[in-house]
Amino acid sequence: MNLLAAIASFIKVVESGSIVGAAKRLGVSAAAVSQTLNRLETHLGVRLLQRTTRSLALTENGAVYYEKVRRIAQDLESAQSAISSDETELQGRLSIASTAAFGRHVLAPLIAGFAAQHPRLLIELSTTDNKINHIQDRIDLSLRIKPQLEDGIVARKIASLPFILCAAPVYLERAGWPQSPDDLQQHACLAFRYPLDGRFLRWGFIRDGQRYDADINATAISDDIDALAHMAVNGMGITRLAEFVAAPFIQRGQLVPLFEPDSAGTEPMEIYACVQERAAMTTKVRAFVDYLTAYLAGRWPLGDASATGIRGNLLN
Repeated sequence: MNLLAAIASFIKVVESGSIVGAAKRLGVSAAAVSQTLNRLETHLGVRLLQRTTRSLALTENGAVYYEKVRRIAQDLESAQSAISSDETELQGRLSIASTAAFGRHVLAPLIAGFAAQHPRLLIELSTTDNKINHIQDRIDLSLRIKPQLEDGIVARKIASLPFILCAAPVYLERAGWPQSPDDLQQHACLAFRYPLDGRFLRWGFIRDGQRYDADINATAISDDIDALAHMAVNGMGITRLAEFVAAPFIQRGQLVPLFEPDSAGTEPMEIYACVQERAAMTTKVRAFVDYLTAYLAGRWPLGDASATGIRGNLLN
């Protein structure tokens, strides 16, 4: 038995979620993939996958084995890319996870251009504010905000995007204009509840170089930032939106930005590119990070270009 080929088949089955899907990607029959898996399990003396006619799932041993052997595949890809021409075409699956709003408003429009450059890539985008597990969810790269960072991942800040506090003209005519963040306690505020742990995302500000959280009067709550934007448009109160969410509403006059730039600075949204470990920075992952970073730098200059690592820097 060709052990490396068997491992590659196993990885493709896990990534595809089915034997048939893996067979299509490998260019062989489903029966051949099934036989290869059987031989690999016999060689190892353990069951790697629970297989039925309708479902396929990793066993406990299979999950441990997959975590280890996927690194071998990544190392082989990195070794090949190190000696291959820069013109080598990217191919295979690229799985990207992102916070819901950033994925919907920023990533989704950009992916089409990247896909056009690399037509042999199968790109999968997951947009969620829930917890992300690179290994269990088979995620190659995740784009996270600072509150999502956790021990054990490798992360680097790639963008610093402005937050905008805003409200509809009809609300401001009714309730008046807050003159500073301290006035938010007397206004109806529309708050975002973070799905990961149920807490509110604080409204941070920078004053005289010092960060502080404003006390707000939360009168409506949602775990969907787009829902909060539409609540604000309809006069429910003041909300805090990332610039990429707020800009279209402001341009149409449906929302009005609050506070003069020199009176109160809102704390920015920091975006981090994350991988599980350094070996996961494959050629295709790096290519997408470079593509994304170039766009973000043009629209939202990073300013502080220093990398912030949880276990080191993602990009050098």
